[in-house]
Amino acid sequence: MELVCPAGTPAALRAAVEAGAHAVYCGFNDETNARNFPGLNFNRQEVAEGIAFAHRHGTKVLVAINTFPRAGQQDIWHRAVADAETAGADAVILADLGLVAHAAERHPGLRRHLSVQAAAANPDAINFYAETFGVKRVVLPRVLTVAEITAINREIDAETEVFVFGGLCVMAEGRCSLSSYATGLSPNMNGVCSPPSHVVYAEEGETLAARLGGFTIQKAARGAPAPYPTLCKGCFTSGDTTGHVFEDPSSLDASELIPALAKAGVTALKIEGRQRSRAYVKEVVRSFRAAVEAVDAGRPVPAGQLARLTEGQAATTGAYAKTWR
Repeated sequence: MELVCPAGTPAALRAAVEAGAHAVYCGFNDETNARNFPGLNFNRQEVAEGIAFAHRHGTKVLVAINTFPRAGQQDIWHRAVADAETAGADAVILADLGLVAHAAERHPGLRRHLSVQAAAANPDAINFYAETFGVKRVVLPRVLTVAEITAINREIDAETEVFVFGGLCVMAEGRCSLSSYATGLSPNMNGVCSPPSHVVYAEEGETLAARLGGFTIQKAARGAPAPYPTLCKGCFTSGDTTGHVFEDPSSLDASELIPALAKAGVTALKIEGRQRSRAYVKEVVRSFRAAVEAVDAGRPVPAGQLARLTEGQAATTGAYAKTWR
């Protein structure tokens, strides 16, 4: 299976390539990219140079243009698709239906992947994109079990890519409204969840409050680590209980499920983490490359190597092995 790895900076791209990524995904430093944070991402020259470097090492580069264009300003997104093709991208990762149609019509030679932000989670939706717009691969939402992925792969004419490590969001992909409610900036349109410009840390007696858009998301004792205020992972009081109402701060780690995902017909394994350091990227990519090679050779997947890199030092297999219904 292809190992698709994150790169939020040119340095992270080089680290991912040198650590053994089969493919790297990155984005332009503007709102066409769903990780539109200050200090991250690539200008046009950096994308072209990164692609050239990756290709010299036999690695593909996928450019994520995975936010939803605003009415009347779609030219920004159209230019991004054209610039990705000019730079030599191996594929673009798109979410918006109109942008997928535009790419198919104006850039037919550019391979098209469907972003997880499009939330295509059943054979009818996936086959529609494949048959109508020539989409070759779909990144599946993180709400499916391995059995459900197996059933989908039996009925579609497209490759599937699934997340195996990194941040885990409780929202239906592409449908999050919490951050936009608190800040006025939408993750799916402006490309930023819990934007740093709206984050405030304030001392309140013996505690440090982490706030987003004026809302207190979590409090920590003086001197204790203060979490980044992400709404869905905040600590709230509901009734008589105080805790993580939406989601515990934990990371996805599906490394032990790689053999099952291979059997399910998955084409590519995706690592989340374009906001992470190059050291993080290097270690995670190296570990998963070893896991993929172990599966190919019929050996057990090495376990427990990445525990200290998970969010809150806690990991979950998420919906892949969910027991609720």
